[in-house]
Amino acid sequence: MNVIVDIGNSRVKVVVMHGGTPQREYVAEQVDKSLIDRVVSECGSVSRAIVSSTRGDEDAVCELLRRYVDFVMAFKPATTPIPLGNDYATPATLGADRLAAAVGASALYPDCDLLIVDFGTAITIDYVVDGCFKGGNISPGMTTRFRALHDYTRKLPLCSATESVLDYGRTTCEAIEQGVMQGITGEIERYISLFLQKNEKKCIIFTGGDAKYFVKRIKNAIFADCEPVIYGLNRILDYNAEI
Repeated sequence: MNVIVDIGNSRVKVVVMHGGTPQREYVAEQVDKSLIDRVVSECGSVSRAIVSSTRGDEDAVCELLRRYVDFVMAFKPATTPIPLGNDYATPATLGADRLAAAVGASALYPDCDLLIVDFGTAITIDYVVDGCFKGGNISPGMTTRFRALHDYTRKLPLCSATESVLDYGRTTCEAIEQGVMQGITGEIERYISLFLQKNEKKCIIFTGGDAKYFVKRIKNAIFADCEPVIYGLNRILDYNAEI
């Protein structure tokens, strides 16, 4: 079995995979010895592990895992071999989650050009064309936008996601909700429109914690509840173990 450790900006996800299928999932704020002990004790025989982090602590977590697992690797976009081309000009600054999602989406949809939108703390819009990661764009995520309006003004309230679609808000909270939600919707629809014009084998994938708020608002997208980052890290782990 494989252990996949995905350390994001706000949470840690540990997934145990067997034969490419998730078996167990653990969510925590950080990785420590007690969490690793629990994973290993509950899952039994673990042969491989991979750690990906946006926090820069992947090497320390790998050391924890090496007490129990023979093959442990840190995923580093600049140096780790992957089963996908990479045209990014500065791989050392490329987020591991972005590249892992591209590998995972390519494995799930192998014959397509991909537009991958990850709705998290930041919204990332990334492209895979002709089997190669081309790059993408980054903008503030939904919660980040709500928080910024509240934190950087004197009187605006802290608002949150809404399912309503209005031409305009009639209260300040409605105005903020519609401004943020429709602003993101229009932004992503623009990327999709350009992508559909330029690519023939098209697949548009939404993922991330806030994707559920936009999959009904925006047409032509597939909601990837299978989490491409986890599948991508598992694919990268198998690929490097077999080299």
